Amino acid sequence: MAGVQPIKIAVLAMGGEGGGVLADWIVDLGEHNGHIAQTTSVPGVAQRTGATIYYVELYPRAQAERDGGLPVLALMPLPGDVDVVLASELMEAGRAVQRGLVTPERTTLIASTHRVYSIAEKTAMGDGRVDSEQLIGHAQAAAKRFVRFDMAQAAEDAGSVISAVLFGALAGTGVLPFSRAQFEATIERGGVGVKPSLKAFGAAYGRAMADDGSDRPPAAPSPVIAPGAVREERVRGVLERIDGSFPVEARHVLIEGVRRLIDYQDPAYAELYLDRLARIAQLPAQGEPLLQETARHLALWMSYEDTIRVAELKTRGTRFARVRDEVRARDDQVLAINEFMHPRLEEICDTLPAGLGRWLAGSGWPRRVVERFARRGRVVPTSSLRGFLMLFALAGLKRWRRGTLRFAVETRRIEQWLEQIVRSAATNPQLAVELARCQRLVKGYSDTHARGWHNFETLMSAAQRAGSQLAPATLRELRDAALADEQGHALRSALTHHALA
Repeated sequence: MAGVQPIKIAVLAMGGEGGGVLADWIVDLGEHNGHIAQTTSVPGVAQRTGATIYYVELYPRAQAERDGGLPVLALMPLPGDVDVVLASELMEAGRAVQRGLVTPERTTLIASTHRVYSIAEKTAMGDGRVDSEQLIGHAQAAAKRFVRFDMAQAAEDAGSVISAVLFGALAGTGVLPFSRAQFEATIERGGVGVKPSLKAFGAAYGRAMADDGSDRPPAAPSPVIAPGAVREERVRGVLERIDGSFPVEARHVLIEGVRRLIDYQDPAYAELYLDRLARIAQLPAQGEPLLQETARHLALWMSYEDTIRVAELKTRGTRFARVRDEVRARDDQVLAINEFMHPRLEEICDTLPAGLGRWLAGSGWPRRVVERFARRGRVVPTSSLRGFLMLFALAGLKRWRRGTLRFAVETRRIEQWLEQIVRSAATNPQLAVELARCQRLVKGYSDTHARGWHNFETLMSAAQRAGSQLAPATLRELRDAALADEQGHALRSALTHHALA
């Protein structure tokens, strides 16, 4: 029996997800059921730049006694030498695979499929998200068995935490020499949140037992706007216009765009959206997805984030309910929400009537007074009556948004962009599609919006100078370069390379 090896388990979890509790449960499970257990942890730098790795080794006590002494257990996992890996989030499963902790010969990988996006993914100027399907594919190929489902949702449904779900999934795989009753007894010995933890454990246990290596198919999405349920006649007319005037393949995008813009402003604004797209629908696109791409990006542009929109979103009842749900606040608890807000002179001018905003932006001492006032950010407690009413009043300016400076500026920019798409579609529909997709660069607010707009203008100017000689793939390459870094080094290099600087 000299060849008996410890059971080696690695837990990868972010801060606040109970990775330490899960490791302690595994240790307690082993020690109460005839095993010697040892646990160590290697903390990460921060919640999304490095998860904490908890490492547990279990060794049969009876075997140690027969061997005449205590076993020597390792302090950290080694690549290619781990039996079980538990990951609290899909990216952490990917990190385990990357480190070599998951091997097809021996490792059972248990992971939640939900995503908590990393700082690098969130701050990317383009879509910086790692493709979840690719992560799942790599993990599936790397593991002997891969048990996966949305464990964060399972924990929420049970009113518990994800560590209990991971513990249940571990029991359900049957890779440890312990019964379900022994697992449940471990939770009961903890004495904290026993009932919801057992509920989460049971749900995960059954899911892991029945797991066939694939997620359950998602429920069929409900219609974005159900025409039969719409009471307002004007909204119904907008939907009927989509059905009667636009091709079938574009209707889903158009309906979503209309829904977004009615929520952002009103039905008349959604009608303006369709008026603008009617020109695109008449172009000879020659099989290119020009209408769909333009519709998607036009809806995003027309719902730009101004101070009015930010105030409206922060004072919605659904937001307060979501925050209460996220922090798991009870009905008898008071929730305080503090918003940090720092509107610059530009945002203040943009919110004013167009004429007044232009005057203030070009004035002398009035501009300096406002700049001094806006130099520092302010904390606004929106859960207080005063803070809420302040933002609620700002959100009420929505009805006058069409008269603001920002609305006038964005309207002019949108019309110029659409005109350039129309001109390109006449000779090169594929290039027109790439021009429509360049709207991805315009996003956010404040400095982020300014950088994106500068890059967008640079690309539009380069495309205008090159005319029909510009290859669609070249514009796509330039757009990817603009999204590569905030400083614009990659874009300048690409422009120089293609002699468009």
